[in-house]
Amino acid sequence: MTNPPSKEAPSQRIRQRLEKAGQRYFANDNIADFIEDGEREALLEEVASKMQGVLESLVIDVSKDHNTQKTAQRVAKMYITEVFKGRFEKQPPVTEFPNIREVNELMIVGPIKIRSACSHHFCPIIGNIWIGILPSKKSNLIGLSKYTRLTDWVMSRPQIQEEAITQLADLLDRKVRPDGLAVVMEADHFCIHWRGVKDAESRMLNSVMRGQFLQNATLRAEFLKLIPRKGRD
Repeated sequence: MTNPPSKEAPSQRIRQRLEKAGQRYFANDNIADFIEDGEREALLEEVASKMQGVLESLVIDVSKDHNTQKTAQRVAKMYITEVFKGRFEKQPPVTEFPNIREVNELMIVGPIKIRSACSHHFCPIIGNIWIGILPSKKSNLIGLSKYTRLTDWVMSRPQIQEEAITQLADLLDRKVRPDGLAVVMEADHFCIHWRGVKDAESRMLNSVMRGQFLQNATLRAEFLKLIPRKGRD
């Protein structure tokens, strides 16, 4: 006898799996391993339905206002498949190449354009990231485009900048296993530009230094001198 289809919302089923596994599911966590086939599409419908309720609670006549009749569906698609896709998609594959010549000199990748959102207000965070790598002679190298793909994967989640850059550094440390790693992020936060103090000029700049970049002041200074930041004269 075939069991009837579950009437539970897809978000509830996914949440139950996460909690059963003791897995955290904060805004900036990836939950792709706990989403089954077809559930991402079902999440789209669920989010659209609940977003429709938000619009109605804002006293918007979505039945007659031609500009907002499909806004709920657009927002759901934007969240699930675009700006927050780093929560719902598995990590992109990483191509590795043997470090045959035992390269152990400074490499800089960037600026990598990033688009994220703050988890406090869901307002955009737009900026650039620079990655400094001091490869290990004993570890493989990864394809240049993979730095961009991994960065986009981490940044496409609701989060705060301080945690996002650390999360990216941890991922690169695991994938590249370098002798030194530096990540610098400079970004505009629209939760400041658009609301609150409405300061149009403020940006946030922070960095994470690991290994030789933390221990070797000359290497760190060389990296910081070479990156063309927006806020620099």
